Amino acid sequence: MQANKEIRALLQLIDDPDDEVFDTVANRLLGFGREIIPNLEQLWEATVDEGLQERIETLIHRVHFNDLQDEFLEWSNSKNPELLRGAILVAKYQFPDLNIPSILTQFDQIRRNIWLELNNYLTPLEQVNVFNSILYNYYKLQGHELTEREPKYFFINQVLESKQGNSYSLGVLYLALCELLDIPIFAIDLPRQFVFAYIDTLHHFYRQDDDAVQQIQFYVDPLSGMVYTQKDVDTYLRKINYNDRDAYMSPLSSKRVIFKMLEELALCYRYKREEAKAEEIQSLMNLLIKD
Repeated sequence: MQANKEIRALLQLIDDPDDEVFDTVANRLLGFGREIIPNLEQLWEATVDEGLQERIETLIHRVHFNDLQDEFLEWSNSKNPELLRGAILVAKYQFPDLNIPSILTQFDQIRRNIWLELNNYLTPLEQVNVFNSILYNYYKLQGHELTEREPKYFFINQVLESKQGNSYSLGVLYLALCELLDIPIFAIDLPRQFVFAYIDTLHHFYRQDDDAVQQIQFYVDPLSGMVYTQKDVDTYLRKINYNDRDAYMSPLSSKRVIFKMLEELALCYRYKREEAKAEEIQSLMNLLIKD
């Protein structure tokens, strides 16, 4: 009851012209967390003052963003951060009221459709062809280059709805499906590209002290599903004068993939001169590198 009285008193001070007073009121309201949002939304609907509405919208965004930071930190600190969950958190930046159960249902339907077409007798390349046929032919996923600088192509919910995305949003979908279906496809740190490698793990059973050897069979571009050979990649590396061939051979962790995704999203916002959004994305990136 006391809290309700305090909230009502604070809400009456939101339109105070003194910035110092507003900052004090805003910080106190933010301390209530998500429970303050309905009150702010009611106040927004009851006012016609555009300046006051803008202040309220800013407060609502700050509440959502504070929650998102907590979720990112929890995800980052978890023992095995799930890639799909990371992509959902990225989407929650733009869509704080995201319908997560709907996303998971759509994702599981895609997984089932792929699983029904897979069997133990398929070669690695045939497995990838099944993936590509379902994702790019049946679901008609369409890739857009990062150079288009469109933030909307980064959000997994919009990929599922519009069937359009970039290499990161399509790639996270691809990788998450591979993880559930035990297909050894992983993101690698190829310079200036976001591509995958099909990595076989070979064991020398005749030598007990011998470590398993990882061998890349081929590479996959998540933008279109196109497959590249080692010769193709070597040619690309020579073209950009990159000599450290071993640097990109190890799979990227889920945290690293999401970090790179956020990095590109921040660049998009900076390209559009939305510096405040770029700075917020940078703060999320900072949470992922605090290991």
